[in-house]
Amino acid sequence: MHYWLVKSEPGDWSWQDQLGVTSEPWDGVRNFQAQKNMRAMEVGDKVFFYHSGKERAVVGLCIVARASYPDPEDATERFCLVDLSAIETAASPVTLAAIKAEPALAEIALVRQSRLSVMPLSEQAFQHIYNMARFA
Repeated sequence: MHYWLVKSEPGDWSWQDQLGVTSEPWDGVRNFQAQKNMRAMEVGDKVFFYHSGKERAVVGLCIVARASYPDPEDATERFCLVDLSAIETAASPVTLAAIKAEPALAEIALVRQSRLSVMPLSEQAFQHIYNMARFA
Protein backbone atom coordinates (compact mmCIF):
# COMPACT_ATOMS: atom_id res chain seq x y z
CA MET A 1 0.00 0.00 0.00
CA HIS A 2 1.10 3.53 -0.77
CA TYR A 3 0.10 6.84 0.78
CA TRP A 4 -0.68 10.12 -0.93
CA LEU A 5 -1.93 13.64 -0.47
CA VAL A 6 -4.04 15.43 -3.09
CA LYS A 7 -4.83 19.12 -3.04
CA SER A 8 -8.00 20.81 -4.16
CA GLU A 9 -9.24 24.38 -4.08
CA PRO A 10 -12.51 24.16 -2.08
CA GLY A 11 -14.23 26.47 -4.56
CA ASP A 12 -13.47 24.00 -7.37
CA TRP A 13 -14.01 20.68 -5.54
CA SER A 14 -14.37 20.52 -1.76
CA TRP A 15 -14.37 17.72 0.77
CA GLN A 16 -18.15 18.18 1.03
CA ASP A 17 -18.38 17.61 -2.74
CA GLN A 18 -16.25 14.46 -2.39
CA LEU A 19 -18.50 13.16 0.38
CA GLY A 20 -21.51 13.56 -1.91
CA VAL A 21 -20.36 10.97 -4.47
CA THR A 22 -19.51 7.28 -4.39
CA SER A 23 -16.27 7.91 -6.24
CA GLU A 24 -14.98 10.72 -8.41
CA PRO A 25 -12.30 11.03 -11.09
CA TRP A 26 -9.43 13.23 -9.90
CA ASP A 27 -9.11 15.48 -12.90
CA GLY A 28 -7.54 18.74 -13.98
CA VAL A 29 -4.00 17.69 -13.03
CA ARG A 30 -1.56 18.79 -15.72
CA ASN A 31 1.74 18.91 -13.85
CA PHE A 32 3.96 16.08 -15.08
CA GLN A 33 5.33 15.18 -11.65
CA ALA A 34 1.80 15.05 -10.23
CA GLN A 35 0.75 12.92 -13.22
CA LYS A 36 3.65 10.53 -12.54
CA ASN A 37 2.42 10.22 -8.96
CA MET A 38 -1.12 9.51 -10.15
CA ARG A 39 0.16 6.75 -12.45
CA ALA A 40 1.78 5.11 -9.42
CA MET A 41 -1.47 5.03 -7.42
CA GLU A 42 -3.03 1.62 -6.87
CA VAL A 43 -6.51 0.57 -5.84
CA GLY A 44 -6.68 0.61 -2.05
CA ASP A 45 -3.98 3.25 -1.53
CA LYS A 46 -4.90 5.82 1.11
CA VAL A 47 -5.07 9.48 0.16
CA PHE A 48 -5.37 12.59 2.31
CA PHE A 49 -7.70 15.23 0.88
CA TYR A 50 -6.19 18.67 1.41
CA HIS A 51 -8.00 21.98 0.98
CA SER A 52 -5.64 24.50 -0.58
CA GLY A 53 -6.26 28.24 -0.80
CA LYS A 54 -7.15 30.03 2.41
CA GLU A 55 -7.94 26.92 4.47
CA ARG A 56 -4.72 24.95 3.83
CA ALA A 57 -5.56 21.83 5.81
CA VAL A 58 -5.94 18.06 5.56
CA VAL A 59 -9.70 17.65 5.92
CA GLY A 60 -10.45 14.07 4.91
CA LEU A 61 -9.27 10.63 3.93
CA CYS A 62 -9.97 8.87 0.64
CA ILE A 63 -9.07 5.59 -0.93
CA VAL A 64 -8.05 4.99 -4.54
CA ALA A 65 -11.11 3.30 -6.07
CA ARG A 66 -9.71 3.02 -9.60
CA ALA A 67 -6.07 3.11 -10.63
CA SER A 68 -4.86 5.45 -13.38
CA TYR A 69 -6.60 5.44 -16.73
CA PRO A 70 -6.48 7.81 -19.72
CA ASP A 71 -8.21 11.16 -19.29
CA PRO A 72 -11.02 11.04 -21.88
CA GLU A 73 -10.87 14.85 -22.17
CA ASP A 74 -7.20 14.77 -23.26
CA ALA A 75 -6.78 14.42 -27.02
CA THR A 76 -2.99 14.19 -26.60
CA GLU A 77 -3.33 11.05 -24.45
CA ARG A 78 -0.61 12.36 -22.11
CA PHE A 79 -2.74 12.74 -19.00
CA CYS A 80 -4.49 10.30 -16.70
CA LEU A 81 -7.14 10.22 -14.00
CA VAL A 82 -7.65 8.16 -10.86
CA ASP A 83 -10.94 7.68 -9.04
CA LEU A 84 -11.10 8.52 -5.34
CA SER A 85 -13.72 7.52 -2.77
CA ALA A 86 -14.15 9.39 0.51
CA ILE A 87 -13.67 7.28 3.63
CA GLU A 88 -13.63 9.61 6.62
CA THR A 89 -13.68 13.24 7.68
CA ALA A 90 -10.85 14.51 9.88
CA ALA A 91 -12.10 15.10 13.43
CA SER A 92 -9.47 17.81 13.66
CA PRO A 93 -8.34 19.28 10.31
CA VAL A 94 -4.55 19.43 10.16
CA THR A 95 -3.39 22.84 8.98
CA LEU A 96 -0.30 23.51 6.95
CA ALA A 97 1.04 25.51 9.90
CA ALA A 98 0.62 22.48 12.19
CA ILE A 99 2.36 20.25 9.64
CA LYS A 100 5.26 22.69 9.30
CA ALA A 101 5.58 22.80 13.10
CA GLU A 102 6.24 19.04 13.23
CA PRO A 103 9.94 18.17 12.77
CA ALA A 104 8.95 14.65 11.71
CA LEU A 105 7.13 16.14 8.68
CA ALA A 106 9.80 18.64 7.57
CA GLU A 107 10.78 16.59 4.51
CA ILE A 108 7.35 15.86 3.02
CA ALA A 109 6.52 17.32 -0.38
CA LEU A 110 3.75 19.50 1.06
CA VAL A 111 6.44 21.43 2.93
CA ARG A 112 9.19 21.24 0.32
CA GLN A 113 7.20 21.42 -2.95
CA SER A 114 4.13 23.37 -1.93
CA ARG A 115 2.75 23.79 -5.47
CA LEU A 116 2.63 20.06 -6.25
CA SER A 117 -1.01 18.91 -6.31
CA VAL A 118 -0.54 15.13 -5.97
CA MET A 119 2.27 13.93 -3.75
CA PRO A 120 3.49 10.74 -2.10
CA LEU A 121 3.83 10.34 1.65
CA SER A 122 5.91 7.84 3.57
CA GLU A 123 4.01 5.46 5.83
CA GLN A 124 5.49 7.28 8.84
CA ALA A 125 4.40 10.73 7.60
CA PHE A 126 0.96 9.38 6.75
CA GLN A 127 0.55 7.87 10.22
CA HIS A 128 1.76 11.07 11.88
CA ILE A 129 -0.80 13.23 10.02
CA TYR A 130 -3.47 10.58 10.52
CA ASN A 131 -2.95 10.77 14.29
CA MET A 132 -2.93 14.59 14.23
CA ALA A 133 -6.29 14.57 12.38
CA ARG A 134 -7.76 12.20 14.95
CA PHE A 135 -9.39 9.91 12.43
CA ALA A 136 -11.39 7.20 14.20
